[in-house]
Amino acid sequence: METTRLKLVTIIAERILEERLLRELLQLGARGYTVGEARGEGTRGIQAIDWEGQNVRIETLVGAEVAERILAHVAAHYFADYAVIVYTVDAEVLRSEKYL
Repeated sequence: METTRLKLVTIIAERILEERLLRELLQLGARGYTVGEARGEGTRGIQAIDWEGQNVRIETLVGAEVAERILAHVAAHYFADYAVIVYTVDAEVLRSEKYL
């Protein structure tokens, strides 16, 4: 089978940002996404989920250029004020026409 190398971009953020981030992902060039709940502890400690709800994990498969735009956008607009992380890994995918 022939695969295509794309970037899997993962954003873990406060639930309050979910709709805004999803809208921005599409504006930045993503063609789709997957959303799930996320729990954990990081440099800011365990999140106060009792009133804010679980964190969200947003994943999207995109080309390298779109991945760079997403990482730069999240860093510029969210890092200073929110508990957000974003990372990317290489992914070999089938049916690349769905993502590019």
